[in-house]
Amino acid sequence: MTSMSRARVARRIAAGAAYGGGGIGLAGAAAAGLVLAEVQLARRRVGNGTSPHVPHADGRYGPAYASPGQEPLRLTMLGDSTAAGQGVHRAGQTPGALLASGLAALAERPVELRTVATPGARSDDLDRQVALVLAAPDPVPDICVIMVGANDVTHRMPPTRSVRHLSSAVRRLRTAGAEVVVGTCPDLGTIEPVRQPLRWLARRASRQLAAAQTIGVVEQGGRTVSLGDLLGPEFAANPRELFGPDSYHPSAEGYATAAMAVLPTVCASLGLWPAEEERPDASRREGFLPVARAAAEAASEAGTEVTAAMPSGPRGPWALLKRRRRRRVPEQEPAPASPSN
Repeated sequence: MTSMSRARVARRIAAGAAYGGGGIGLAGAAAAGLVLAEVQLARRRVGNGTSPHVPHADGRYGPAYASPGQEPLRLTMLGDSTAAGQGVHRAGQTPGALLASGLAALAERPVELRTVATPGARSDDLDRQVALVLAAPDPVPDICVIMVGANDVTHRMPPTRSVRHLSSAVRRLRTAGAEVVVGTCPDLGTIEPVRQPLRWLARRASRQLAAAQTIGVVEQGGRTVSLGDLLGPEFAANPRELFGPDSYHPSAEGYATAAMAVLPTVCASLGLWPAEEERPDASRREGFLPVARAAAEAASEAGTEVTAAMPSGPRGPWALLKRRRRRRVPEQEPAPASPSN
């Protein structure tokens, strides 16, 4: 599917989500059913994880940066097993811990991490997760990172419904005062036991949803980072390193790769990224595009950020597409003396 075709499909899905339309088939109902059956078979084959246990990573990172009278930055992870960190054994290997330690180092300020992400969650669970975040006695998070979408595809949730729930979550968090970064639907075509042609169908469905998610998120004032190809060429070329023992969830190295892609956008949303890197670089094919086209391009290239850029024009809302550099973040366990719950 071309970028322009993907943009048209993404616009239709996002419009259906915004106006309460019915489901639009990602790869056709029959194909989606085949993808579901094959992925579920693959998950049974690999056990969907060596253990349902998810390391508890909540706590304070970067305590050495503490200074009198300064509150820590607050980072909250929402979404599914990828956001929670299923598939690794140590707290410091989860994406939340990696992002918190990286953010603390760049901000030179402690970061308080809280995780409400739930393994197996679909986008309709975000309503519950956001309620947990906003009902907490603690202040509203400075930044929320959402990773969701894979289970929506494998369980055939209508994409309009999926995007509607995600957009609502972003809107509620932004209204409350939090910055929001969404890691869009990963590429399910990289799950090792899934065979062709279903691998291609899974990839197509994943990218269509990722593009539609981007439109919905940007329209609500959030930013997106494409995770699709992070779980694509790199994972396919080196699955034993970048997938965990179950061949379904990322390994510690895989989560570090994803965290490196998301961290620059997290920092930029908080005004912590170098100003010179905020300007679009034409040599890296960055620039201003209609939001649907930016969404379609981002869905095809890992680590690509999309954020709202300027008022709507004749072709609809516009967005800034950036291909930020990836930087490895240090691994750091939370300080045991200050858990967040």
